[in-house]
Amino acid sequence: MAKRDCYEILGISKTASADEIKKAYRKLAMQYHPDRNPGDKAAEEKFKEASDAYAILSDENKRKMYDQYGYRGVEDGPGGGSGGFGGFEDIFGGGFSSGGFSGGFEDLFGSFFGGGGRRSSQPQRGNDLLYSMEITLEDAVLGKTTEISFEKDCKCEKCHGSGSRSGKGKKTCPTCHGSGQIRKTQGFFSMSTSCPTCYGTGSIIEDPCPGCRGSGIGKKKISKTIKVPAGIDNGKKMILRGEGDEAPNGGTSGDLIIKFSVKPHQYYQRSGNDLKLFIPITYMQAVLGDEINIKLLNEKSIKVKVPENCENGKILRIKNEGVEILGSAGRKGDLYLQFIVEVPSKSSKEEKALLEKLKELRGDNKQPNPMKLSEILFN
Repeated sequence: MAKRDCYEILGISKTASADEIKKAYRKLAMQYHPDRNPGDKAAEEKFKEASDAYAILSDENKRKMYDQYGYRGVEDGPGGGSGGFGGFEDIFGGGFSSGGFSGGFEDLFGSFFGGGGRRSSQPQRGNDLLYSMEITLEDAVLGKTTEISFEKDCKCEKCHGSGSRSGKGKKTCPTCHGSGQIRKTQGFFSMSTSCPTCYGTGSIIEDPCPGCRGSGIGKKKISKTIKVPAGIDNGKKMILRGEGDEAPNGGTSGDLIIKFSVKPHQYYQRSGNDLKLFIPITYMQAVLGDEINIKLLNEKSIKVKVPENCENGKILRIKNEGVEILGSAGRKGDLYLQFIVEVPSKSSKEEKALLEKLKELRGDNKQPNPMKLSEILFN
């Protein structure tokens, strides 16, 4: 059967650069590697075919000979023939020997597919969990104790984490005899891959637990009481150590990460640890001044003095009535009040008569000068 064209195998053009050749081969190698496709002869052949093509096209001299004479140009003479595995160290940063893969190549496929080397049966760390929590501005400012529910990996209740129905646990894998690897030989080369029976662990569960299918881990719904810290802001996270997924083989549990989302408030604006309110006042309050009551997020009321001749948009700062600064032992930001002078949409005859008298006293400005931008407090 005639061999396919090297460029066709890698899916590249005849003008492809060295980097394009590497990229194309890397993609195919990861797709068809035997560790990822245990027992799949078709994938194994495609992997070898891609390796052969890369071995030719990655070598400048071989590529020139191939372009001129085809496969005959690279199969004859010293160094001819691709061998199927040349150039791995260039692609993956490791080496290759007749005894199997080593270095970066094995590490790469081990991390991608769980193959190459033996999987560790030592205790590992459990997965972290992310819990998204929506809270009100009141909760964010004042803090809150609440209960949350979530699912996480825990020891299987049926087998108590052993993975075995009878509790016998694991036994040595009969396919690889505990090594976690099997060796395939092709010509002068041999390649070590993860055992397809035990997936590289070197052991199997003799009678898998039906509840967890031999993993020793099952899902469990957890309810937990947490304290939302006063001063938490939108997008901030709180980490509860060891409250994430439990790890197999008695490893350390992961963490529970709570990410907060603060709902917009109907009246308050928040900027860092400061709060802002827009307060409507009447024309008379603006002219004569007044004392008003402002209700805060904690239901407490404070008295605020509106100054005489208060201009529209004037901002009043009230210290230490903002949001508590996280980790500051009670220090807070400030509250800013911005006064909006309301113009009545309708006036009675008596009001109009009084305003006419006021107009006589103050007069009209028939030729107003434009205001300087620096004088404008509110837009």
